[in-house]
Amino acid sequence: MNADPPPLGLYVHWPYCSRICPYCDFNVVRDRARKHEAATLVDAIITDIGAHAAVVGARRLQSIFFGGGTPSLMLPDDVGRLIEAARRGWEAAADLEVTLEANPTDAESGRFAALAAVGVNRLSLGVQSLDDGELKFLGRNHDAATARRAIGQAISCFPRVSIDLIYALPRQTPAGWEAALAEVARLGAEHLSPYQLTIEANTAFERAVRRGVFTPPTDDLGATFYDVTQTVLSEHGFEAYEVSNHARGPAARSRHNLIYWRGEDYVGVGPGAHGRLTLADGRYATEAPRGVAAYTAQVERTGRGARPSPLAPRERALELLEYTGLRRKALETALLIDDACKARRDVPLAATRYAAHA
Repeated sequence: MNADPPPLGLYVHWPYCSRICPYCDFNVVRDRARKHEAATLVDAIITDIGAHAAVVGARRLQSIFFGGGTPSLMLPDDVGRLIEAARRGWEAAADLEVTLEANPTDAESGRFAALAAVGVNRLSLGVQSLDDGELKFLGRNHDAATARRAIGQAISCFPRVSIDLIYALPRQTPAGWEAALAEVARLGAEHLSPYQLTIEANTAFERAVRRGVFTPPTDDLGATFYDVTQTVLSEHGFEAYEVSNHARGPAARSRHNLIYWRGEDYVGVGPGAHGRLTLADGRYATEAPRGVAAYTAQVERTGRGARPSPLAPRERALELLEYTGLRRKALETALLIDDACKARRDVPLAATRYAAHA
């Protein structure tokens, strides 16, 4: 009897945004009359998917994740072309998860319905807040009323919806955050991703903090916000299955993110996209050029966006520990670290201690 092919995820990076948020350090560019460039990028990503399929071989495609940037700015037909390219490259699971990140302002003119029609079945909506003052501070281009409408439209169009939120903002109080969480939980989405505001290097917020424009909350206050998050969402039926992700039951969990956190294989295509692949002779990493022009030029020149680079066993073990395992629930983490320790004796002693006491 032939075994099922190993699972695989596909990450598609779409770098364009209508504006750059002051807290964002992702690989993004302003979407300014770039229709020709965007069309060229779609063609390059399709070529890159085919090249990865030839290298990776037979796999069971479990998930596709369109991230960015703001992939909801893509033409729905282009999203459909990329989904079809992935299906040509690999055997798709019957319940293939296809997630696309979107902003509330993209809910207009039937765009959500058009994205659902081409195969998107999970929407990750960047709400961030339901307070107009907080949204203005965060540099968002929607207000709270638009966000509420978008959540309703998303739930009506997609089988699964996730809501992104940001907490521990200046002048935000734990009581205000508790009320906001409770309201979002009542709006009906089955998955919430609340993230504490992080001041990243080389962002507008980092420069503002250096100038004394605002001061981020202390670590102790951040911990209070985190505790409020766990309490409120648990009361509303959400399980914290990862440090910043809460789902109403196992079926609502992000299958694509679980691929990352379990250290499984995923292909990354698009400018700056990363991938992790297990090939016949070991574990490999991929990283595409960050610039749109550099990425498309490399695909045109070589037929692929990135070549696999081998990961040493120690790099692999540390990656599982530091970047994936510690994000997940303690029992799963302990088992993962135990496997890593058996494979490599030079895993730091801290990993062994964590596995023993988790």
